Amino acid sequence: MITPKELFALLSDETRLRCMLLLNKKEEICVCEFCEVLKSTQPKISRHLAYLRKSGVVLDQRREQWVYYRLNHSLAIWIKQILSKILNVLKNEEPYKSDFEKLNRLRKKHNC
Repeated sequence: MITPKELFALLSDETRLRCMLLLNKKEEICVCEFCEVLKSTQPKISRHLAYLRKSGVVLDQRREQWVYYRLNHSLAIWIKQILSKILNVLKNEEPYKSDFEKLNRLRKKHNC
């Protein structure tokens, strides 16, 4: 299982932190949604998500040409608590607030 040092190393990258906060707020998110919300390229987002997946923090599922990510529900309690605390503190700060709003608007328009 992941150590505190490893978790904080994962969260030290802005892209991974934003992905983790989005996943903590929504049950699952498609790579294409991450790209749109974070205004980043698919290879960059996929590389960061692969890093999170290899650490065991997130799980992925392929559906046709789309790949969806979600938090690993079997994460240790302390990890879930840290992510919830970070989300509560940052949910009204930029760029995280805008990320949540963009994802909500995007989902109203279409799904992958």
